[in-house]
Order: sequence, then C-alpha cells, then structure tokens
Amino acid sequence: MARPTKWRKVEFIPNVQYFAPYDIDADALQENIIRIEELEAIRLKDLEGMEQEECAEKMEVSRQTFQRILNVAREKIADSLINGKAIRIEGGNYTRNICPVKCLDCGKQWSESYENFQKILNGEFNCPNCNSKRIVCSRSEKKKFCRRNCWRHGREGID
Repeated sequence: MARPTKWRKVEFIPNVQYFAPYDIDADALQENIIRIEELEAIRLKDLEGMEQEECAEKMEVSRQTFQRILNVAREKIADSLINGKAIRIEGGNYTRNICPVKCLDCGKQWSESYENFQKILNGEFNCPNCNSKRIVCSRSEKKKFCRRNCWRHGREGID
C-alpha cells in the first residue's frame, strides 16, 4: 500500500488561474494543469530566488520532494510556452497552514491541516487515539499561535 501524500504548505493562492495563448483557436486549444503546490515551488525558487533547501522547509516537504514538484511544474510551463498550450492553475495536495494539535484527554500530539478544522468546529472531528473532542493547538501552550488562516489563532481550544 502506498503512503498517503503529505500536505504541501503554500502561502500564495493566485487570483488569476488561467492563462492562454492569444492567437490559438479556442476549439483547438490544449492545456496543462499546474497544481497549487507546483506554482508555489516556482514562486519560491524562481521568483523569490530562495535556495532549494529553504524552499523545501517553507513548504514542509523533503528536498527531494521539492525538487520533484519543481521539475514537474517547469516541464508543464515549458510545454505550454513551446507548444502553445493554455495553463490552468488548480487542485493539488496543499494547505495554507499545518498546525500541531494535542488532545487534552490522552495527550496525543499530531499535525493537522487547516482545511480539516471546519470538521472540528462542527464537532465532527475526534482525537484519533481516544475519540475525544477536546483538541487544542499545541502552540498555545507556548504562547505562540499558528500563523494566518488558523481557526485556533487566539483561542484556547475546543471543549
């Protein structure tokens, strides 16, 4: 059984998500789909000029995984530019924030993506160890809260 894909942390979601060549008939137009994490890899490495190791740390993936994501993105962009294909930006395995959480009942700690926290707010999410709903941000104990996009920012926890 294959390992589940790890969430890739991204800081930028583009407002413009479709680019097309000017002089290609819409009926004949082909497109490449660039995933959000691939765009983030391009942004960090090529636009921000960061070193690969820094980029990987920022996206919270291994250096090898970052390189693989970057290579796929560059290949799609080159194919679009050389062969006159449109670029659609959508989908992927990404999150705006990955937060450390802790169960107040059993003490289990794990990381959770921001996108899953709507389930916690609705009371649909339980500790994977003891099934408790009493989950708090691990950073709150250190007087540090998750960066933007975290539902726990400034909160003590869910009872």
